[in-house]
Amino acid sequence: MNSDYDYIVIGGGSGGVATARRAAEYGAKVLLVESSRLGGTCVNVGCVPKKVMWNAADIHHHLEQAEGYGFAVGERQFNWSKLKQRRDAYVKNLNEVYGRLLDSSSVDVAYGFASFINDKTIEVEGLQYRAEHIVIATGGYPTIPDITGAELGISSDGFFALEERPERVAIVGSGYIAVEIACMFNALGSEVTMLLRKQQLLRPFDVSVREALTEHMLESGINIIPNTQISSARQLADGCIEIQCNNHETILHVDALLWAIGRRPATDKLNLHAAGIEVNANGTIPTDAFQNTNQSGIYAIGDITGRAQLTPVAVAAGRKLAARLFDNHADSKQDYDDIPTVVFSHPPIATIGKTEDEARELHGDAVKIYQTRFTPMYYAFAEEKPKTTMKLICLGREEKVIGCHMIGMHVDEMLQGFAVAIKMGATKQDFDRAVAIHPTSSEELVTMR
Repeated sequence: MNSDYDYIVIGGGSGGVATARRAAEYGAKVLLVESSRLGGTCVNVGCVPKKVMWNAADIHHHLEQAEGYGFAVGERQFNWSKLKQRRDAYVKNLNEVYGRLLDSSSVDVAYGFASFINDKTIEVEGLQYRAEHIVIATGGYPTIPDITGAELGISSDGFFALEERPERVAIVGSGYIAVEIACMFNALGSEVTMLLRKQQLLRPFDVSVREALTEHMLESGINIIPNTQISSARQLADGCIEIQCNNHETILHVDALLWAIGRRPATDKLNLHAAGIEVNANGTIPTDAFQNTNQSGIYAIGDITGRAQLTPVAVAAGRKLAARLFDNHADSKQDYDDIPTVVFSHPPIATIGKTEDEARELHGDAVKIYQTRFTPMYYAFAEEKPKTTMKLICLGREEKVIGCHMIGMHVDEMLQGFAVAIKMGATKQDFDRAVAIHPTSSEELVTMR
């Protein structure tokens, strides 16, 4: 393998693979360095296997509603181990697909941990490689707290390693990873308790979807304990884990303890100081609008930057960086405004743009809110009738739509098209002019008054 390249990409996740392949298409000689499996967090212990588990939980939800539509559904049995085997095989195939894509793009791959020697040179497994342009796309890893017995718990990575479904689960955290895993465990039959350091789930999200999700989760049987922190955990003789909380009142006995309290940037093994790269106190690497670090010729994309930690954002930023560096697109950069995102809870949340609180803080009385709450037609024959909540945040006399927040069945699939409209600057009048598709839940977005 040649040691001189035009472009070295450190990290073989979605963003790293995307920027490497795009740069190679533009004629650059590219090396990609990966310390583990190709595909990064998303493919191996994130979006992909998570969506498989979400699909399983969703199928359970539909089986619960089947009798209302005339289906005779017998005893339902779920085999966690069988699903894991099929899911793992699916992920392994994706690892191989990524490898073939890199090979077909003539991208060289070196396996091992990269460490900077200087601002133009890295070392991997004792070999040195040099390039005028180096991009860091190493992502992050789950945080484990520094308390007694923390090692008895697992992270979101460990969730995907479970061979069997635990009967009783405690999940520590209030963000989207905690919420998604709690809902999946609950739907697939586990008894779930969530321990929140503060009062609310999903604090950065709009209050309407945040409160609606909490209501749904409580109704589905998930136990949510706010304002609580774990002080210690210990293994009991019967194999279960005893959890002691800081209020000395809450003691739980569970079969699995899962930490979902955030992620740390994977920078600790890169020897960044040797290249003179500035690092924030939390481990993220600051960049400008063009993904430049403070060191000329070194760039950072994806979760490592601490901005919009979503796979499609890393992919888009990586491709735009490659276009700027190797295809003469001097102004090519990622736009971090109005990024749509979905939380795969049950039911899912879909959101884009400003929350109501953010909009009012910025624009005061110039903000107008349109919202609706309804029961989807799907639940007409169901005993339980989960509601869908939708909200549009509009600004000024022209009522430009600057935020859209939804929770309910199929909202995850609805948002993409509306995100295009919002990104283009659509107004409430533009929404109103669209003819509704009936009967659907999405029609509510163009009929709100």
